[in-house]
Amino acid sequence: MSIKVWARQHPRLTMWAVLAVGMVVILVWSARDVGLLPGQWAALIVATILLAGLCVWIISWEFGEEEEAGEPAGESPEEATGPQSTGA
Repeated sequence: MSIKVWARQHPRLTMWAVLAVGMVVILVWSARDVGLLPGQWAALIVATILLAGLCVWIISWEFGEEEEAGEPAGESPEEATGPQSTGA
């Protein structure tokens, strides 16, 4: 199984991995001169990876609701049909 096939089969895990790598790179770059101990680095990196997973999970709530309702992504029913007039 190639990486592309796996990434298409597991989009949330792929998003988590990509986001976590980016966040850890930013963390390491930002805190490189702080003088953290190895245990502190490990705790920060683990917390950052978990935070990335939480972000992907929260973002997936919106997509899960849209898939269940059968709505196109990024469009509410009002946007799809236009403004509704009340006839007043």
